[in-house]
Amino acid sequence: MFRHRRFAATAAALTLGAVATAVFGFVAPASAHVTVNPREADQGGYGRFAFRVPNESDTASTTKLEIFLPENAPVGSVSTMPVPGWTVAVEKRQVDPPVQVHGSEITEVVSKITWTAGEGAAVAPGTFQEFPVSMGPLPEVDQMVFKALQTYSDGAVVRWIDDPQPGGEEPAAPAPVLTLAAASADAPTGEPADSPAAAPSNDNDGEDGNGLAVGLGVAGLLAGLGGLVLGGLAFARTRREGGAAASDEAATSTS
Repeated sequence: MFRHRRFAATAAALTLGAVATAVFGFVAPASAHVTVNPREADQGGYGRFAFRVPNESDTASTTKLEIFLPENAPVGSVSTMPVPGWTVAVEKRQVDPPVQVHGSEITEVVSKITWTAGEGAAVAPGTFQEFPVSMGPLPEVDQMVFKALQTYSDGAVVRWIDDPQPGGEEPAAPAPVLTLAAASADAPTGEPADSPAAAPSNDNDGEDGNGLAVGLGVAGLLAGLGGLVLGGLAFARTRREGGAAASDEAATSTS
């Protein structure tokens, strides 16, 4: 009996595994690679993006990341966010024609960003690290392909430089890709991602207002009930006093 149950459970597990493979196309997680997140944005706008770097080695740590900005899609404004324990170096190149940024012509743009790990800051096996940047205005192209080089502590260099293959299989070492959509007419543009943003609305404001109104209503109701109670007590006291006075007057008349 137990042997039949174990056999049935094993068969069910294998069946579920086969179904998962057929539906999702994998059994184990696919090999991770360097990506840019988010992976979609609007042309002409600004955005905060993070290059996500997983460590794929079992024995070595990632000590350096090099990101090459696409030459066919220059960006006028690029700034980096400090990453604890890492130093950053920015290289620039000349562009012609110039890039328009807020009515000004920019003839020099960022071409490469290099992050290097300090002591104890390398990306250890089984972990990942993100390297944020702010970019804009984003060019009017369908996509931006960022070539990336990932250097390990043992000297190995993984070149994430393969271009995407639309409609085909994913390359062995795909480069990070940012897909850009045409900006809608009402989409905001020209606002840097790292500029002071408007204070977000508090979704609890309405609830707080409703709670205050309810509280005031309850307080008013309690005050009204208190008034009625006091009025009733005063009325009862008046009746008692009136009754006592009438009794005294009747006794006096009788005597």
